[in-house]
Amino acid sequence: MTRTLLAAASAVALLALGACGDNAGAPGSQAARSGIWAAGSSTVFPFATRVAENFQRTTGGSAPRVEALGTGGGIQAFCQGIGPSTPDIANASRPMKKSEFELCQKNGVTEIVEIKIGYDGIVVATARTGSSFNLRLQDLYLGLGKEVPGAGGAFVANPATTWNQVNPALPNQRIQVYGPPPTSGTRDAFLELGMAPGAKLIPALAALDEADGDRFETIAHTVREDQMWIDSGENDNAIVQTLTRTPGSLGVFGFSFLEQNMDTVKAETIDGIAPSVETIADGSYPLARSLYIYVKKQHVGVTPGLEQFVMEFMSEASAGRGGYLQDRGLVPLPETELAGQRAIAQALTVMTAPAN
Repeated sequence: MTRTLLAAASAVALLALGACGDNAGAPGSQAARSGIWAAGSSTVFPFATRVAENFQRTTGGSAPRVEALGTGGGIQAFCQGIGPSTPDIANASRPMKKSEFELCQKNGVTEIVEIKIGYDGIVVATARTGSSFNLRLQDLYLGLGKEVPGAGGAFVANPATTWNQVNPALPNQRIQVYGPPPTSGTRDAFLELGMAPGAKLIPALAALDEADGDRFETIAHTVREDQMWIDSGENDNAIVQTLTRTPGSLGVFGFSFLEQNMDTVKAETIDGIAPSVETIADGSYPLARSLYIYVKKQHVGVTPGLEQFVMEFMSEASAGRGGYLQDRGLVPLPETELAGQRAIAQALTVMTAPAN
């Protein structure tokens, strides 16, 4: 509920700050806002909030404002321009898309620093009292894809209503999955890491991928709209709570939320591999992903403390192995990779355009 309210408040805040003046896009106008503003991924939200708390405690300055708008919503706000009506940082649970980068460039956000802060995994979970699943990647697509291969090579509306119709080895339970909405980076990552690879394991979809990549992407990235998949907002904790109230349902959310709720929910294996700090860090868990913050370099030196906040995020005490973000569920980067990302943060190295 808290995160849902934050998301609603964020929309109001965007409108209010947007009224600061017509010169909001001018670099000098940033002085109208004194505090740091970060917005975006609900997965990164608890990590950014923890860093903000520590930053305020150690500096004695204003508390940075951290808002959960979803990755897409945060980047959209970030890319609106330069000035007090736009965030200093976009939190993201997937890489910035080429189209988003181009929106930033169009609106004058020409210096963006991309920093990988650690890893997370997307879990498919059930209530601890529920049946156990050993899902294959193709089961995710066959159970949740809006269209599946039918007779004669045509694609038809997904007819499966129970999991054992998808795979006889799965429980005879109705398909009912609560997951994040289209604005969420978790949703994007689930499609990229789960649904699309699962679709490619099906011969008809593999052939389509070779013949018409755009058509394949549309089919593989579209979830059901018949209440088998239920969009549940940006609040991952609400999904966790729903699983305990809805016997037989599954939920899709970030690994950090699993760790915080192990007493009530359990993660199902994907291709026989359970999500853990180890399997996410070494990439063996199929739904492992990277987490990012995007920093508006044009706000550095204008928004007080912004550079120091970024370095606190990347400090050994925060993002390092055994750091306080690991206590919140972040899977730390290996030491050499963390050193590389810390160097990017220190130098404020501007990113190049994404490939897609």
